[in-house]
Amino acid sequence: MSPTFRHLPLWPALLGTVLGSAWQLQQAVLWLAPVYASFVALALVFIALLAIKNDVFKGRELVLMLCFSALAFGLTGLRASRFANTALAPELQGRDLVVRGVVAALPQPFEGGVRFRFDPLSAQLQGQPVVLPRRLELAWYSGVFARGDGPGELVGELQRQPAPLQAGEHWQFTVRLKAPHGGINPHGFDYELWQWEQGVQATGYVRAGPKDPPPERLAMGWRHPVEWARQQLRERIFARVAEPQAAGLIAALVVGDQGAIERADWDVFRATGVAHLMSISGLHITLFAWLAAALLAAVWRRSARLCLWLPAPSAALIGGVLLAAAYALFSGWGVPAQRTVLMLATVGALRLAGWRWPWPLVWLLACAVVVVVDPWALLQAGFWLSFVAVGILFATDSGAIQAGNIRAKDRFLAMLREQWVITLALTPLTLLLFGQVSLVGLVANGLAIPWVTLVLTPLAMLGVLVPGLWALAGDAAALLAAVLRWLAAWPWAVWSVAQAPWWAGLAGVLGGGLLAMRLPWHLRLCGLPLLLPVLLWQAPRPPVGQFELLAADIGQGNAVLLRTAHHALLYDAGPRFSRESDAGHRVLVPLLRALGVSLDTLVLSHRDSDHTGGAAAVLMMQPQATLLSSVEADNAVQLLRPATPCLAGQHWVWDGVSVEVLHPQAADYGMAHQTNALSCVLRISNGQQAVLLAGDIEQAQEARLVATQPAMLPADVLLVPHHGSKTSSSAGFLAAVRPRMALVQAGYRNRFGHPAGPVLVRYAEHHIPVVDTPHCGAITWQSWRANPVQCQRQQDLRYWHHRVP
Repeated sequence: MSPTFRHLPLWPALLGTVLGSAWQLQQAVLWLAPVYASFVALALVFIALLAIKNDVFKGRELVLMLCFSALAFGLTGLRASRFANTALAPELQGRDLVVRGVVAALPQPFEGGVRFRFDPLSAQLQGQPVVLPRRLELAWYSGVFARGDGPGELVGELQRQPAPLQAGEHWQFTVRLKAPHGGINPHGFDYELWQWEQGVQATGYVRAGPKDPPPERLAMGWRHPVEWARQQLRERIFARVAEPQAAGLIAALVVGDQGAIERADWDVFRATGVAHLMSISGLHITLFAWLAAALLAAVWRRSARLCLWLPAPSAALIGGVLLAAAYALFSGWGVPAQRTVLMLATVGALRLAGWRWPWPLVWLLACAVVVVVDPWALLQAGFWLSFVAVGILFATDSGAIQAGNIRAKDRFLAMLREQWVITLALTPLTLLLFGQVSLVGLVANGLAIPWVTLVLTPLAMLGVLVPGLWALAGDAAALLAAVLRWLAAWPWAVWSVAQAPWWAGLAGVLGGGLLAMRLPWHLRLCGLPLLLPVLLWQAPRPPVGQFELLAADIGQGNAVLLRTAHHALLYDAGPRFSRESDAGHRVLVPLLRALGVSLDTLVLSHRDSDHTGGAAAVLMMQPQATLLSSVEADNAVQLLRPATPCLAGQHWVWDGVSVEVLHPQAADYGMAHQTNALSCVLRISNGQQAVLLAGDIEQAQEARLVATQPAMLPADVLLVPHHGSKTSSSAGFLAAVRPRMALVQAGYRNRFGHPAGPVLVRYAEHHIPVVDTPHCGAITWQSWRANPVQCQRQQDLRYWHHRVP
C-alpha cells in the first residue's frame, strides 16, 4: 500500500509532529490553555482543507508539515497545562498535612530509611480538607533527623523506625511537602524534568518523631497489583541469592528495579559501556518479544482451526507484542520500556496491514508515535541513542535486519559488524550527551550482550518458576561482573572530552554514520572531518589575568570551581546525600568532565560532610590534584590522598591571578573546639577584582580577620560564611569586606533555615545583594564581564522548572 492517507504524504506529517513537539518543549513559560487550543483548531482546519482539495496550496508538503507542527505544539501544550494545574499549592509547602493514600510503587530502602511513591486519596490541614497532586514522592527517615540552626539547635528528633511498606497498602501519614526542586548545573541532570515525566508534583517526608502522630497502616488495597507482585518477587530474589550485588542485578533484570544495583556497579557498567544491558531495556524487551512470538507460532501451527481463524505469523506477531507489553508493564513500565513497546507495536501494525514502507518512513513513524505518547522523551538521552542506533542499522543495511537462514559463523560475523557499526556511529553522540565514551565498550559489549541475553537473563527469568535457578544466575552475574571490573580497571578504559555544542554532535553522528555505511572508502572517509568538532572540542577558558567562579548548585553545602586560563581549583566538594549518592558523584564529576577541567588543587575547607561529602569521587576522577585542607590526620579523606594543612600566609599565582590563604593560623589546629573555626578562607584576586571564600567561619573568626588582616578582606564577591547561618556574617565583617555581591550555596527549604532571616536583613542594611542557588541554580561570575552573575536556572528555564518564590 502506498504510504499516503487521503492523498496526503505522510513524511511531512510525521516530521511536523516531531518538530512541533520539540518546539513546545523550548517554552520557558506555559501559555493559557485556549491559546494552545486555537493552535489545534487551526491546524485541523488546514489539514482538512489539504485533504479535501489536493491542489489548494502550493508547496503542500511544507504546509502540511507546518500544520502538523502546530497540531503537535498545541496538543503538547494542552497536556502540559493540564498537568501543571494540579501542582502543589505554594501555601501547603512546609505545613504538617495528614494524608491518607496508597503506596504506589516499589519502596526503595536506603541507609537513612525508605523512599516510596504515594498516591494520596485525601488530605487535611488542621482538620480542613485540602487538594494535593495525584502522586507524591516521600521519604521515611530512620534515626535522628536533625533540624535547626546553631550550636544549641542541632539536636534532632529520634524518628520512629520505618515500618515495612508494601506496594498497594493504604496508610495514613503526617507529612511535610514541597515542590520538586533539583540542582540546575551546566550540562547537569534535570531532576525536575525527570519528576515531571514520572508524574510527581510534590516531594516530602513522613513526620515520625515522638511528638508526631504515629504513621498508621489502614488496609491492604487492590490498587497496584503489579507493583505488589514485583515487590514480592524482589524480596524472593534477595532471600535466595546470597551475594547482594548479584541479587541486585537479577532484580533489575527480572522486575526492572534499577535501584537494586549498587552505585559502584553502575560505575563499572558505564565505564565499560554496558549500562544499557543491566536493566530491562529495549534489547531485553525485543528479545522477549521475539522468543514469545517464536514459541506462540510453534504452538499455533499445531492447530488447524486456529490457523484458519488467524494465520500463525499474524498470531505470533500480535502475541509477541502483547506479551512484550506485559513484560514491560511488570518491569515497572519505565520510559525505555514504553518506548520499545511503542516501536514494536508500530512496526507490527505495519506488517499486519501488509504495508511495505521504505525504512526511513518506518523509522520516522515509530519516532512520531513515541513522541505523541511522551513528548518529553525528546529530552532524554536514551531516546536519541535508541533511535539513532536503529536508524544507523537500517541505513547501513545491517545483517541484523536481513531475513533468511544463515550459518552460525555468518551470524556471528554479522553480530560483530552490527556492534562495530553501532559503536562507531554512537560514539560522537555519546560524547555529546555524556562527555565520555568507553574505549573497551566494543569488547565489553561483545562479551556481555550474548552472556546477558542468552545466559543471565533467561536464568533470571526462569527463576520465577524454578527459584533454584537464581543461584546459577547469581554465579553468572558474578562472573560477568568480574570480567567487567577487569576491563574497567584498564587505564585507558574511558575517554573523556569536554561536551561540545549540539551542532558538533550532529556533525559527529553524520560522520560516524557515513563511516559505517556500505559505501566506497573514498566516500566513507568524508565522514572523518565531521568527527573532528566533537572529538577536539575545548570548553572556553578565562583570558590570561582573569578568572571565573562557578558556585555549583549542590544543595546544602559548598562547592565552588575557580578557573584561570590554564589552572583550576575546587573549593569544597559538596554534601554526602547517602551511602550511594553524594555531590561529587552526582554533580561535580559530570560538571568537571563536561567543562574539560583538570584540577590543580582541591581545597576542603573543613571536615563537615556538607563540604567533604563528594571528595572521594572528585579525587578518584582527578588523580593529579593536590589536596589542601584543615581535616585532621586520621580523617578518612587522608586515606584517599594526603592533605597539606591550609595555613594563613600560603600564596600562589596562576596566570596573573593570586590565591592566598587567610585562615586558619597554625596555632588554631590545637585550640579550635569546633570544625567550623578551622575553615580554610581563601582570597582570589587579579589586582582589579577579588573574591573571598569564607567556608563556615563564625563571628569569632570573622572578628579576628577584621582585627588582624583588614587590608586583605575587601572583595567584590563574598561566599557567605556558613551558608547564611545566624552564627556568622557579623556587621563588622560585612563592613570590612564591603562586597558588591554575596553568594549563598544552600538547599531549597533546607532544615537549617539557611540563609537565616536576620542575616539577610543584615546584608540588606549594608546594601549587599544576595544571590542564592535555590533561586539562581549554578552561579557563574566572571572577572572580565560587567554583568554581575549568570544564573543557570534562568538560562535553562523551562516551564516544568520550579519557580522559587
